Amino acid sequence: MIEMFLNEPLWFKTLISITLLASIILSSSFFSDHLYLRSGSKLAAAIFFCAYAIKFRMNFKTAFLFYVCSAICVSLAMWSLF
Repeated sequence: MIEMFLNEPLWFKTLISITLLASIILSSSFFSDHLYLRSGSKLAAAIFFCAYAIKFRMNFKTAFLFYVCSAICVSLAMWSLF
């Protein structure tokens, strides 16, 4: 998995790294009082899952799983705002 990640283009590595770090940092207990930051954390996770779904589009089951995870993250982000 690490070798596959290292063979990716720079823009993909940057996107995945930034969204993963944003999701982890914004979901920490330090930001637990801010609704928009918690929602941003879930949206960053959705972008992360969607990027991998697009990458694995040749394997239907894996891509579908990543799209479902992305949809769940988006729905949780919207639900946490209301």
